[in-house]
Amino acid sequence: MSKRDLDVAAPSASSTTESGPNANDDDLDLDETLSERLWGLTEMFHPKVRQGAYDLLHFSWGSVQGLYGFGRSALWVIFASSAILFAPVIFELERLQMEEMNRQQQRQILLGPSAAVSGGAPPGMMPPMSPGQQPRR
Repeated sequence: MSKRDLDVAAPSASSTTESGPNANDDDLDLDETLSERLWGLTEMFHPKVRQGAYDLLHFSWGSVQGLYGFGRSALWVIFASSAILFAPVIFELERLQMEEMNRQQQRQILLGPSAAVSGGAPPGMMPPMSPGQQPRR
C-alpha cells in the first residue's frame, strides 16, 4: 500500500455548494436492503474475527440453554423434596388443631359456653374472680 492510497481527498468548495439534480444522485442509486448492508459490514472483519464472534455467540446460547435446563431440574427437585419433607409435619399440625377444636367443642357441650373459653377448670372448682368482683354474701 502506498501513501497515495491512504490520502483522502478534501472536498473542494465548489463540490460542497453544488446544487442541482446531480448533487444527490449517489444517495438515490442505493437499493440495498438492511440485511444486505449488514452482510456487507461482516466483510470488513477478518474471517478469524467473524468465526470467533460466531463461536462466542454459539457458546453463550448453549450456556444459557444449559443453565435454563439445570435451573428447571433443580427447582423441581427442591420443591418436590420440600413437599415430601414438610407435608407430614403440616398434616400432623392440622390433626392436632382438629383434636383441640374437638376437645373444646365437647367441653362446651358438657359444661356450657364459659367452660370452653376459660380453659376448663376441674369439676367442683370455681373460676378465678376478676379484681373488680366482690364475693357474694
